[in-house]
Amino acid sequence: MTALQIIFLITAIVTLGSACMVVFTRRIMHAALWLVLALLGVAILFATLQSGFFAVVQVLVYIGAIATLFIFAVMMTRKSMDDTGSQSNRGWGLALVGSLALFFGITAVLLTWGGAQTELLEIPTVYGEDIQLFGLSLVDPMKYLIPFEVASVLLMAALVAAIFLTVDVRRNRS
Repeated sequence: MTALQIIFLITAIVTLGSACMVVFTRRIMHAALWLVLALLGVAILFATLQSGFFAVVQVLVYIGAIATLFIFAVMMTRKSMDDTGSQSNRGWGLALVGSLALFFGITAVLLTWGGAQTELLEIPTVYGEDIQLFGLSLVDPMKYLIPFEVASVLLMAALVAAIFLTVDVRRNRS
């Protein structure tokens, strides 16, 4: 077993464990932090698969933006979220059986498939040029610069509105 395979297995175990903790933890803030660890594990898996662009996008977009937004939203709305009623689902046993059957079915298919044992090939430099063209098209005014900036302004407006509404609600309670 090579060092890369060992790193891959350790990262996969940590990622699966943290993904399970997202579902099973009782506090929503802890679930958001476990989600950050799971997303970081996915970024490391992209890096081990020689896909550096997707690893960087995973860190910047999912961990840097979405997970931070989740944590911010949880922190802003934490006082208004009281647990009412049972937090358990009566059909959890059936879901567990179905999940285990799906897991073992996928595992059996992967074990019988010969392509799972193939070695990674070196990525040709043509892909690097495509990624460079993609990056340039995001900042080109004739291509995707305007939609990219409009989306960022809309997200910023939503963030400011959430802060404004939360501050206004807290003033009225006092």
